[in-house]
Amino acid sequence: MNTILYTVIVALSIAFILGVLLGLFKKIFHVNVDPKVQSVREVLSGANCGGCGMAGCDAFAGAVVKGSAPSDGCVAGGAACASKIAEILGKAGVEVKPKVAVIACQGTAECAADKGIYNGVKTCKAAQLVMNGTKKCAFGCIGFGDCVAECPFGALSMGKNGLPVIDYKKCVGCGKCAKACPKKLISVWNADTKGSIALCANHSDNKPQIRKDCSSGCFKCGMCARKCPEQCIDVSSGIPKVDYTKCTSCGECIKSCPDKVLVLFQDIVGRAQH
Repeated sequence: MNTILYTVIVALSIAFILGVLLGLFKKIFHVNVDPKVQSVREVLSGANCGGCGMAGCDAFAGAVVKGSAPSDGCVAGGAACASKIAEILGKAGVEVKPKVAVIACQGTAECAADKGIYNGVKTCKAAQLVMNGTKKCAFGCIGFGDCVAECPFGALSMGKNGLPVIDYKKCVGCGKCAKACPKKLISVWNADTKGSIALCANHSDNKPQIRKDCSSGCFKCGMCARKCPEQCIDVSSGIPKVDYTKCTSCGECIKSCPDKVLVLFQDIVGRAQH
């Protein structure tokens, strides 16, 4: 009986001492959190996508309150989130333009030749490290879906043609897919962009090899620039670059392109949303 009583007393004493110590440690190591940081954190999307350039939502909330990050930095939250953050900070609201990702490659399994059989780890990153990709075109999509795996919004899937497909109803332009692509084929654009865009990233000037490697690759003929009535296309880099302050979306460059590399940006997003 005494043994049981002593055991209970010792256990309670230890529990009491630990409780006191925990209370002391809590006070000693307590970190004051700005209420504004907590308020901002609550209105964020919570996706931790990294589209803001921070390690996650917590980091962004702290940075935006300190003033080292913009109130419209949460791309996943969009305009509604930016408006709430501005209200919390007592600042005027800012206009937030929705963003989307675009994949600059049309090298499907049918038109882009493979180098050979790849038996390594089935990730784009691994294939890039081992053999600079699986396609003969050194600039083309590898097709193992690293971008799909990285998307926190389920906006990407692998198509039957071997290329990733973007669901623009879900895409918020966070940029995680762009960071995951070892070929740097994905870029983030303002969703309201109007004008032509080249869906090819082959900067090589070896025209015969381009034809052999991919039937959808830009052949560097320069016809798009010559036919543009606004003279807003620059082909000096090897890929048509459009000056969107001049482009009127007339479509003359698209009609003149023998390889069908150029498309209207608004058509890409529009088709996917219907």
